[in-house]
Amino acid sequence: MNKFKITDNYKRILFCLAVIFWMALIFYLSSQPVQQSNGLSKKITKVVVDTIEKIVPKAELNPKRVNHILRKNAHFFAYLLLGILVMSMLKIAKVHITKAVILALIICIIYAISDEFHQLFVPGRGAQIKDVIIDTAGAITGIILQVSITKRLSK
Repeated sequence: MNKFKITDNYKRILFCLAVIFWMALIFYLSSQPVQQSNGLSKKITKVVVDTIEKIVPKAELNPKRVNHILRKNAHFFAYLLLGILVMSMLKIAKVHITKAVILALIICIIYAISDEFHQLFVPGRGAQIKDVIIDTAGAITGIILQVSITKRLSK
């Protein structure tokens, strides 16, 4: 009986595709004009606020503030996942850990900067250094998580 085995070449291709897909999704979301982007985040904010107010009835949440926090957290978590995916791709490619960390960080920072630059051309959007910093913090966290989990699993 022949068992299907995923080779390193297939893993490389899969992680490369995952990185490309995730970058494309980030690009797509940041391509949305401000009205469309705000509409989506306001819907999510409403669900979050309604849920919190059901759990904590006396919570007096400011939906505008919650929306801002959710939008900034979206940056953080999008780049956290990008950091994990890029590190995983470099690990599968057998790049030395130190070099992989530096390369993953460079890739994520350059992508964050390019994404903010791209938003200069989207109606109602703009580039913010603050967002690049949040994206970078997310990427660093993702890279550290990936390295930590890999080390723990290899023991």
